[in-house]
Amino acid sequence: MKVASISDIKKELTTLPPAELSALCLRLAKYKNDNKELLTYLLFEAHNEEGYIAAVKEEIDKGFIEMAGDKLYHAKKRLRKILRITNKHIRYTGSKSVETELLIYFCTKMKLSGLLSSYSVQLNNLYEQQVKKITKVVSTLHEDLQYDYLRQLKRLTGED
Repeated sequence: MKVASISDIKKELTTLPPAELSALCLRLAKYKNDNKELLTYLLFEAHNEEGYIAAVKEEIDKGFIEMAGDKLYHAKKRLRKILRITNKHIRYTGSKSVETELLIYFCTKMKLSGLLSSYSVQLNNLYEQQVKKITKVVSTLHEDLQYDYLRQLKRLTGED
């Protein structure tokens, strides 16, 4: 079976009546949890971006609390899981400012956890990759936002 392109799907969706479109969305949500989470975001949380950011930050905090006291191997695994969850939420929003804010928060929590002072090259590389990602995203934002985020980024990199 050949998969249709996004433009073909978009054209076909515009021809469907609302009831049938709703049924398709529900059927799509049944098959994968990510689809259900995305629909939940779009229907209930997209209008309140600040509340959504706060909820994701709470989830990040919870992950770091659970990680406390773990050995380095388990801490690495847990950090990758927290980052994977954070990136999933970033994909849902599609907003560069939300992406920047959540990644800065993740890096701040990672720095405060004390894991970067350990002898783990992988954790240091993970941190550096996220800082590079933040820098790249910040460069695409409006000048006023760039200034605020660059100040936060300098605190992360120790360039104050």
